[in-house]
Amino acid sequence: MQNNSTISLSATRNFFFIGVAGTGMSALAQYCAGVGKKVSGSDRYFTPELLPTHETALQLKKANIHCFPQDGSGITNETECVVVSTAVEEQNIEYQKAISLGIPILKRSELLTLISQSKRTIAVAGTSGKSTTTAMLFDILEKAGLGPSIISGAGLVRLQEQGWIGNAFVGTGDVLVIEADESDGSLIHYRPYLGIVLNIDKDHKELDELAELFKTFQKNCEKMIVNAHHSLAANFSTNTSNNFTTAHEKAGYTASNYQQDGLRMSFTINGVPFVVNTFGKHNMENAVAAVAGAALMGVDLMTCSAALQQYKGIYRRNQVLGQKRGCWIIDDYAHNPAKVAAAIKGVQPMCKRVIAWFQPHGYGPTRFLRNDFVEEISQALRPNDQIWMSEIFYAGGTAVKDISANDLIHDLKKKGVQAFFCEFRNDMLERMKETLQEGDVLLLMGARDPSLEAFSKWLYDHL
Repeated sequence: MQNNSTISLSATRNFFFIGVAGTGMSALAQYCAGVGKKVSGSDRYFTPELLPTHETALQLKKANIHCFPQDGSGITNETECVVVSTAVEEQNIEYQKAISLGIPILKRSELLTLISQSKRTIAVAGTSGKSTTTAMLFDILEKAGLGPSIISGAGLVRLQEQGWIGNAFVGTGDVLVIEADESDGSLIHYRPYLGIVLNIDKDHKELDELAELFKTFQKNCEKMIVNAHHSLAANFSTNTSNNFTTAHEKAGYTASNYQQDGLRMSFTINGVPFVVNTFGKHNMENAVAAVAGAALMGVDLMTCSAALQQYKGIYRRNQVLGQKRGCWIIDDYAHNPAKVAAAIKGVQPMCKRVIAWFQPHGYGPTRFLRNDFVEEISQALRPNDQIWMSEIFYAGGTAVKDISANDLIHDLKKKGVQAFFCEFRNDMLERMKETLQEGDVLLLMGARDPSLEAFSKWLYDHL
């Protein structure tokens, strides 16, 4: 990688993003364009035939980002910095062109670090719930008139309704809300004004490795609040009066009195009533984390409550597609064991039976988390619930394909779970038509695969 130690965010004017259609990359590209940089980018999905009509390319164009096929044509002598995602290998033709032209190359996390240093940054960390908490916190800070900016891992529905991708916004104030990702270790590079730790569960790395990452993150935060209800996260508490919880441990901000009424939940935080148009106790936990973070920025609880009452949700997190055949169809980004279990538990109060479908991603992650998936899913499902899986999503590369989603199904069956394998997900439509009964919830789960949204909508349309 080129020497990037001399790159200055303020002095660099011309950025090129390799893999710009990805969630993390598109957010950074939009933010840079929003602060006046000249931004362009490419993606392997931007073929010459598809580029003129590609939805993400059109949305990026609306944000003044020029899109190219991934053939090197977008990188010129005027390009001052090339940004790459972790999915871009050094053999990539554009990576090599940047090297040949002597253009500095930044990783996505390195650019986000530079951006976070330019603002009073709140970094939301944890293995589950980051995107939801980030969005909720952004909504609260905006309601409070702080003019926040956001760089998120998922699109906010209210921004998407305006035609944007929705995962980035440049506000007028000095506060920036970001997700601090543990999966690539990048959270240790941030020096936020405020760090929020939601939870720490096995995902991508073993717990001892994760604990070391969060220990470094803790040292780098000027202020920090943690989830007092999560034992491992609570280890990083520096001030218990700032902590948040959904239980009865001593903490500054405690949510209680949870009730779920269909697609809406209500609860109180320190006696103040909240009503939010989403569901699941894990989302109450995300909400109280956002409220605790906002409170440390000087926002009162009544303003927090008013903001969250208008919360519209985020892309593919508890996203309700609609009702068909007397069943609610819900799309969710859940992809690690804790998230899949939480998503299942979150919809159970709505129905007598959950029909859950899950597409694992990556052969390495699935192999690493196999036993954890089996334990979490089997414990979450009620006797009448079902779990379906299709084959593992393969994004390319040199992965060893020595495990199948069917292996997880076999493990689950041994535990007495109603578990079914459907190798090709499109074949599931006819089987689902025979299985669904009025009053069920069909919960669709998966991540990383860019075609999942289209698949979910196709399945919904044809049920």
